[in-house]
Amino acid sequence: MREVMKDLVAAVRSGHRAGLVTVVGTFKSAPRPAGTAMVVTDAGEAIGSVSGGCIEGAVYELAREVIDGSEPPSVQRYGVSDDDAFAVGLTCGGIIDVFIEPVDAATFPQLGELARSIAESEPVALATVVSGPGTPGAHLVVWPDRVAGSLGGARLDDAVADDARGMLDQGGTGVRRYGAEGERRMDELEVFVQSFAPPPRMLVFGAIDFAAAVVRIGKFLGYHVTVCDARPVFATERRFPDADEVVVRWPHDYLAETTVDARTVICVLTHDPKFDVPLLEVALRTPAAYIGAMGSRRTHEDRVARLLEAGITLDELARMASPVGLDIGARTPEETAVSIAAEIVAARWSGTGRRLSELSGPIHHDR
Repeated sequence: MREVMKDLVAAVRSGHRAGLVTVVGTFKSAPRPAGTAMVVTDAGEAIGSVSGGCIEGAVYELAREVIDGSEPPSVQRYGVSDDDAFAVGLTCGGIIDVFIEPVDAATFPQLGELARSIAESEPVALATVVSGPGTPGAHLVVWPDRVAGSLGGARLDDAVADDARGMLDQGGTGVRRYGAEGERRMDELEVFVQSFAPPPRMLVFGAIDFAAAVVRIGKFLGYHVTVCDARPVFATERRFPDADEVVVRWPHDYLAETTVDARTVICVLTHDPKFDVPLLEVALRTPAAYIGAMGSRRTHEDRVARLLEAGITLDELARMASPVGLDIGARTPEETAVSIAAEIVAARWSGTGRRLSELSGPIHHDR
């Protein structure tokens, strides 16, 4: 939804009505993740995609009907097990649930405030009733310290807001089920909660040519990227124009004072003991999702010995990906950046790093 928010807000502010199509559930090899959205305006324009082209024609027509009121807001399921779904082209082997709702100033008065928070990277979640005894399309916008809107009842709002804040903290998106009064042990009402957390951080230590390539691919993956090096002649914005920030400090001092959470990835590319050993002492005691360190096998062995001498435990050492990256035969900085990015993605989604053609079973992994 983040990608189509600007167009959706522009349409509503111009007095138009739009149809918002949101992926609320995926199964097996679905082409797009939950939260992906498409906007259809009352002028007939379509922005965004919910399936990479497979079912856009079908949901476009439904959105037009929802806009003019001839169809109510609803969840539609497409998958190869359904003859009609197969006919519209979802041939990837997966199943996708989309929620189609009308959006205008009356149905979604909190839209502008939600859009501002997203644009300013303020943590916010959107909860939407998608099925059940409530009002499909009712919205509750949830911030860490306040809410706006209602799903139809105070108890339901309280229960959903509590869950949404937990999901926001983890960057989670998905359907939650409740009773009409917010009872968590019941499932008569479905609420789709979408988190709009600030981008996760990528901390790149070592202002070398490999770092420039890692910065570029980090930005491509959606990270807020920081480059840090103690040498001002190398750590410059001119050398790293794609970085969100370039910091000139001793790496371990900077890391000890900056924010690191469970979504942060740390890439140590210095392969110089005076930089990376004190840096890794700090890094391995943070909650970072991924900690990778560049270097040869010999550098790795020396690094491990120094870290053990410094008091790092074997369990802490096990968190370190060293030498960094997957074995794809990388040689150039760009190829090495692909290797590192692949390892980061594999760690995030519990991937094997093996060729898909050698495996069976689902292509997409849960965390």
